[in-house]
Amino acid sequence: MSSALKRKAQSPVPEAKSPTVQSPKGQAKSPTPGPASPTPGPASTTPGPVSPPPAQSDEPTELLPGAHWGELDVPDDNDSTLGDSDVESSTASISSTILQYRTIKGRTYHNDAVSDNEYWGPNDAKAMEVMDIYHHAMTLILDEKLYTAPLSKDIKNALDVGTGTGLWAIDFADEFPNCTVIGTDISPIQPSWVPPNLQFNIDDATREWTYQPDFFDYIHIRWLCGTIKDWTSLYKEAYRCLKPGGWIEHMDGEVNMRCFDGTMPKESATYQWGQLWGEIQRKTGVIFHMVESGCMENGIKEAGFTNIQIEDFMTPTTPWPTDEKARQIGLYQSVALMSDVEGFLTYFFGQVMGWADNEMANFAASLRREYKECKIHAHLVWRVVRAQKPLDA
Repeated sequence: MSSALKRKAQSPVPEAKSPTVQSPKGQAKSPTPGPASPTPGPASTTPGPVSPPPAQSDEPTELLPGAHWGELDVPDDNDSTLGDSDVESSTASISSTILQYRTIKGRTYHNDAVSDNEYWGPNDAKAMEVMDIYHHAMTLILDEKLYTAPLSKDIKNALDVGTGTGLWAIDFADEFPNCTVIGTDISPIQPSWVPPNLQFNIDDATREWTYQPDFFDYIHIRWLCGTIKDWTSLYKEAYRCLKPGGWIEHMDGEVNMRCFDGTMPKESATYQWGQLWGEIQRKTGVIFHMVESGCMENGIKEAGFTNIQIEDFMTPTTPWPTDEKARQIGLYQSVALMSDVEGFLTYFFGQVMGWADNEMANFAASLRREYKECKIHAHLVWRVVRAQKPLDA
């Protein structure tokens, strides 16, 4: 039985309910015809948003400034009074021009020659470890599955957009040995020893796709939160390159944590996490509110897809639940974030928010302390949206 809350959702997003345990849903709906495929025209490079980002107030009311964290006297992360937590004890066990990376405060980032898009995540060994841990966490959330779309075993071509370290693509290629799998990313950090039916390409998904129309049976997107301004344009490229009847599936997380028992005060670093990313979204136009904005299901619908299906998974951020499956998911999500909080903060918090080094360090230490204590019973919402290109497109 699944330990994470899984529920069908329709846009607009329904009000959050108290977490319960539900079993996986049944098979997806059969293909339904939809509107004809639009005639593809020339695509511009890195197009701007079709519509402005979701409306937000000019000045956030619950956002604490960087100076608040800079003035704190935060105990050392290794404070022995905290004791050994599940997160700490398990961390050890989880254990050409494009190569000229940018360096910010000692962290490496993708080369601007590959993409001029503002991607916030570093691509060094520490960041790659985070991606690998999140891969395992998201697989646990889906009950050990790599996908939820109703794929036939004889699909011929599949695409993994933003493949990261490539673990999902490798596992998918192993499961579908007769399918040609392509993984794309803006950083060449994938391994060279891969299944013979898998290849990795360095490519920016926000630019015009070079794949031929009606080519892929399945397009997979996962955890690209905060990387795209215009999701609809990206989905339109996917629509053009999918075969009629082919499936697109996008899984992503919401930055605003949910709490149902009053254990997450607004001044806590855990609560402020969502407020801060929301402010970065307001300043840059890059979308971080992946669930609350409805950008996934709305953009997919606007691109022309039909048979749109939505599932939300309410997952613990730390190993506080008593249910063993939920506890494991919380453990892996906690380890992923705590092993490299600075990797999440350095680019946008420094470059956009203007935080000083000590402000970022104190915020990171405060967040780590809250995660180690497990007193805040927060949830991270992961949303899966899958849809189909109409059969008559």
